Amino acid sequence: MSGQQQTRSGGACPIARASSVVGDRWILLIMRNATLGMARFDEFRSELGIADNILSNRLGRLVEAGLLTKVAYRSESGGRARSEYRLTPAGADLLPVLNALAVWGEAHTTPAEPAEPMRTLHSVCGHTLDARQFCESCGREAVRGEIAWLRPWHSSEPRVIADAVSESLR
Repeated sequence: MSGQQQTRSGGACPIARASSVVGDRWILLIMRNATLGMARFDEFRSELGIADNILSNRLGRLVEAGLLTKVAYRSESGGRARSEYRLTPAGADLLPVLNALAVWGEAHTTPAEPAEPMRTLHSVCGHTLDARQFCESCGREAVRGEIAWLRPWHSSEPRVIADAVSESLR
């Protein structure tokens, strides 16, 4: 989808317009997982523990809003065609919002069990990036393909965030 999105609260306030797109329950978690490269319905359902009907609804809304796009694929066994959900450039642009929410969550919420904090890393050198995606160690801003999230409660290995799908696949 090209151009700016018309939203249900199409008023002048950009925060209201943005919250009408990403403010529903599950949306930011789906976008977090898409940012980590998750693309298939079953992966989202398994990771999030979300009901099929709710996940289907939220994925449809994210496609309609232009944050995700559907890309056809066939399973390795050659079964019927299915769709993956991939980040669009607009969806990829949510990265600073997701990073800011992680920082806010670390500062103002408490996990049920003690956990190491989430870190945004420069995959080139392994050092922590600041809020601007700047690496003090390398002295430069990290580009998207060099940004990784380390979520120690989930895995000891950092995961490089996904790129937006190319226009030719949409």
